[in-house]
Amino acid sequence: MQKIKPGYLQYLLRSKVIVSVIFASVFASPSFAQFRGGGINLPNHDEKPYYFGIVLGYNTSHYQISHASSFLQQDSIQAVNGLNSGRIHLGIMANLQLSKRWDVRFYPLNLIFSEKKFRYDLKYPDFGESSLEKTQKIESIVMSWPLQVRLKSDRIGNFRVYTLAGIKFDYDLASNSGTYNSENLLKVKKSDFGVEAGIGFQFFSKYVIVSPEIKISTGLNNVHAKDPSLKYSNVIDRLNSRMILFSLHFEGGGLL
Repeated sequence: MQKIKPGYLQYLLRSKVIVSVIFASVFASPSFAQFRGGGINLPNHDEKPYYFGIVLGYNTSHYQISHASSFLQQDSIQAVNGLNSGRIHLGIMANLQLSKRWDVRFYPLNLIFSEKKFRYDLKYPDFGESSLEKTQKIESIVMSWPLQVRLKSDRIGNFRVYTLAGIKFDYDLASNSGTYNSENLLKVKKSDFGVEAGIGFQFFSKYVIVSPEIKISTGLNNVHAKDPSLKYSNVIDRLNSRMILFSLHFEGGGLL
């Protein structure tokens, strides 16, 4: 069974605190006064059948690891853990407004940069090395195509909250990079399918809607291309991607 170490829990807690402070500072700043005061901005926005936007954000990701039966039959690798690592993502969003409450969202272009890390605790060091801990990295450049359904609240002045859920298909453009060229590294498949859910907020200005959003993404496919001949691959049965995305949407307003 994968062990959750105190350092990992502290990292998650620290990340949540930092993100919360950043969002609170931004929304409390004078530049956001236009969203809170004055009249109603973009009063006819909900009557638009569709609109577009751009997305910028930061993500943290790791692989959820399931051990293979051979893990218990060997004693050289004591433990293997997936570590969180952060990168950026960007994309283009298309939004179809079905009704006052419901939208459908699609991302025709959504590029996610990520890095997955593995830490192995060894009983014996590798040949020519002295360390009993080994860290491996797998770089990913993922083209992701999410399809989401969004449920919106009523507007409160120039503010609205929404929730979303959907499915996604991922294709890793860099899955061969650093994996198939090194004899001891894990091999990862190119494609993945998953589900995601999140919550966001819309702030209406005169010309654009700014929407901070947090989303949890879970891969359903086993992306581990197992190779029993590789030491560090042989002890792993399944790899499932896990990702938390903090995004800032700039959505089409009065100029579109």
